[in-house]
Amino acid sequence: MTTVLEIADVCKSFTMHLRGGLVLPIVRGVNLAVRAGECVALCGPSGAGKSTILKMIFGSYRCDRGAIRLYHDDACTDIATAEPRALIALRRSTIAYVSQFLRVIPRVSAIDVVAEPLIAGGIGSGTARQRAGDLLTRLNVAERLWPLAPATFSGGEQQRINIARGLVADHRLVMLDEPTASLDAENRAAVVALINQRKRSGTAIVAIVHDADVRAAIADRTVDVSAFAAAG
Repeated sequence: MTTVLEIADVCKSFTMHLRGGLVLPIVRGVNLAVRAGECVALCGPSGAGKSTILKMIFGSYRCDRGAIRLYHDDACTDIATAEPRALIALRRSTIAYVSQFLRVIPRVSAIDVVAEPLIAGGIGSGTARQRAGDLLTRLNVAERLWPLAPATFSGGEQQRINIARGLVADHRLVMLDEPTASLDAENRAAVVALINQRKRSGTAIVAIVHDADVRAAIADRTVDVSAFAAAG
């Protein structure tokens, strides 16, 4: 299988400016490769650095050292050193991130929230909304909710909007941070089926999943982030 993501000797720390410049090490020596059609699950105790690794892959956090190579469109981009404009372009076309919390513009309808990544990628609004609706149906989001703003929804409904938004476009790499944490058994199963379909289509996935059953259902490999713990 083709390598999509390669993380080489990545380190990350945070500087606590309100504590006199205290440096707080998070992870060091992170080495990881993810192939097309593969889901790698990050595991380890709370605070081990799992979410930090996802955010470095997405470019939200800069690493202190190392490379985060994304292979796409016959090119390779080092996310660790990429310019902000290049990161924005990659997020439109190549990488997606589903966080634990839905963050959207207030008063935008649920179907438009989900369709937005497709429209940003150049797909017409009609086709984008149709694809968004198909995905919302698959994730058991009632059609009567589609015109409403997700801020009015329950936690589980918001999470399914979040997942739909992250998976609606054919991104080459997807990061998932606890995608099923607030879902009941029926909707967990729907999300698992959707993730596995995306894997079959060649999407590379890096996931944080604390639910052991879900992790077993989607992960091809698990990586214990504790191995990258940075000494204080």
